[in-house]
Amino acid sequence: MPHSLKIIIRCFCLGLVYLLPGLLPAAAQQKPNIILFLVDDMGWTDVGCFGSDFYKTPNIDKLARQGMKFTNGYAACTVCSPSRASILTGKYPARLHLTDWIEGHYKPYAKLLPPAWTQYLPLAEVTVAEILKKQGYATASIGKWHLGDDVKYYPEHQGFDLNIAGTYQGQPPQYFSPYNIPRLKNGPAGEFLTERLTDEALKFIKDKKEVPFFLYMPFFAVHTPLQAREADIQAFKAKINPLANHQNPVYAAMVKSVDESVGRIMALLAEQKLSENTFVIFTSDNGGLVRGQNFQKNRITSNAPLRAGKGSNYEGGIRVPTIAVWPGKIRASSVSAVPVIGTDLFPTFAEVAGVHSKSTGLIDGQSLLPLLTGKGTFNRMALYWHYPHYHTEGATPHSAIRQGDWKLIHFYETGKKELYNLKNDIGEETELQENEPQLTAQLYTKLENWRKKVGAQDPILNPDYDHNREKQGGARAPRVVQDPFAINN
Repeated sequence: MPHSLKIIIRCFCLGLVYLLPGLLPAAAQQKPNIILFLVDDMGWTDVGCFGSDFYKTPNIDKLARQGMKFTNGYAACTVCSPSRASILTGKYPARLHLTDWIEGHYKPYAKLLPPAWTQYLPLAEVTVAEILKKQGYATASIGKWHLGDDVKYYPEHQGFDLNIAGTYQGQPPQYFSPYNIPRLKNGPAGEFLTERLTDEALKFIKDKKEVPFFLYMPFFAVHTPLQAREADIQAFKAKINPLANHQNPVYAAMVKSVDESVGRIMALLAEQKLSENTFVIFTSDNGGLVRGQNFQKNRITSNAPLRAGKGSNYEGGIRVPTIAVWPGKIRASSVSAVPVIGTDLFPTFAEVAGVHSKSTGLIDGQSLLPLLTGKGTFNRMALYWHYPHYHTEGATPHSAIRQGDWKLIHFYETGKKELYNLKNDIGEETELQENEPQLTAQLYTKLENWRKKVGAQDPILNPDYDHNREKQGGARAPRVVQDPFAINN
């Protein structure tokens, strides 16, 4: 070999040695980033693109224009903790035996008692964060956790490299600093929580932009306590329409803060040229919280035209806004009426990262990629819910099934079954079980078989049942949480 050619080859090889370290991050970045925006207690119509007549959500509406809007998107439970566990594991809450918000509502004299349910997300469960970490993802949970009182069940032990503000708390003590939230240092006096969490998310993205990342963004908003920036509250007060479904100016301001957070994060993706390679889901953990019977007293939000709200298995308690964005993969401004559920997010995220959902173990969800991309088939016979508990908003223990346009709810206290056709009656005003006895029986049999299949726990008869005192209830004993990192500074 000529000496000159040897020199050329040697220089080429040396060049590769120096270039490869710079090329590796780009290669790793070929895996799509994944962001999950999970709002707390946001109802189906609490955003503009799903029909709000008062709340302003231009950034969330933009997501719908950029991707696919699911008009039949559902939470896996009527309350938060089970829905979150289901999202993270791909399993129905009934299979996990994690079926109520932690620690639930105590009704010592009610007709039924809840089963011995699991009040934490077991470490033995494989979370989507753990799956993604194995694929080289940087992982962060920034916001509410609420999946166990003991520190050992916190996000940093469930596959997340970074945990900001994720603890046993189901709601913030307050939305303005000092927050008194473990795992979150207090900011300057008056700093607003949603803005602060967004700042932390922006920092994470900037720090990890050279590798694929999974950002789990579980907002505390729009959960109570209702608090927002005064200027926003006053601005919405000036725009109240007495004929509108939505009229709460403080809640409107909280919705605005979530929308601004989404906008800031999406803007950073564009600035860092990450948008094209980032898969985004926006959804809620359960339906909107509704209190009172009229707008003038103590209503928080309205889920109209849906019936009821958080805690209930009527549509207002489980149907939630759901949007998916992935430029170049999901057609812009597309709409799907196919029923989907939070349980589907685990297998969807896994497949986005290149992991087939069947290889992740036993799961109940189905990957949404066939629906989102138009490639492949998506076949599902039914969706299921199981809530063997009482809720502070009045719901009693129940299970439910949705198959096609039909939905059946079974109430444990009375054994009553209610059947609705959601296509013709989205407000669940007309009960049809007497008109459709055969269909009712078929759906109930299917619901019973599913409960047996997943090992669902039923409520039990209460030996201390007292009809005159059954409405009494309240919180359990105060929590004692030993957390060496709980001091704020």
